[in-house]
Amino acid sequence: MSSNTIPTDAADIVPSPERWATISQHVLNSYAEANSAMLAAMGLRSAGEATRTDPTVPEVTYGDADWTTERSTDSLEELSVGDAVRFTKSVEDADVAAFAQVSGDTNRLHLENDFAEDTRFGGSIVHGTLVAGAISAALARFPGLTVYLSQDLEFQGPVEIGSTITADCEIVEELGGDRYRLRTTVDSDGERVVDGEAVVLIEDAPE
Repeated sequence: MSSNTIPTDAADIVPSPERWATISQHVLNSYAEANSAMLAAMGLRSAGEATRTDPTVPEVTYGDADWTTERSTDSLEELSVGDAVRFTKSVEDADVAAFAQVSGDTNRLHLENDFAEDTRFGGSIVHGTLVAGAISAALARFPGLTVYLSQDLEFQGPVEIGSTITADCEIVEELGGDRYRLRTTVDSDGERVVDGEAVVLIEDAPE
């Protein structure tokens, strides 16, 4: 993260009313997504979704038409090495502005394109932790309730605002006690930008 100071002119970083309207819509979408995720955790799914024995990976969409999820199984009981979840979404200017507001990370590299054009990146890029957040989104879509225990990350490239990112999380080892080790990656428009490994607890969701 850059140690650049925050601009003294608040107008440089405060989104316009139109941008705030878009941000508000994203927040509402997040609430809707959480609702849908809970239904999925309770085992509710659309008719005709594939089972683990079906070679076709079912697609599940939560909350936003731009978000898509593919997962190898809908059964917590059958979860094992090789099972995976893939989550895809685009990262727009409103996402970056909302993340800056929520996290407090107002690095000018992400918020001021004129400033960012004079950096090695040649323009504004998405916060690295916002990109990595797609991993968390993917993990949340495993059947049951997923609890993060640890995450290692290696950032391999920048993500331009407006890009589409895809997080892949694959179970590589069962550790016992409902704990799993996973390979976690994020690609941006087909290029690897984040690589890492996570340990999570996946258990039955409360009724």
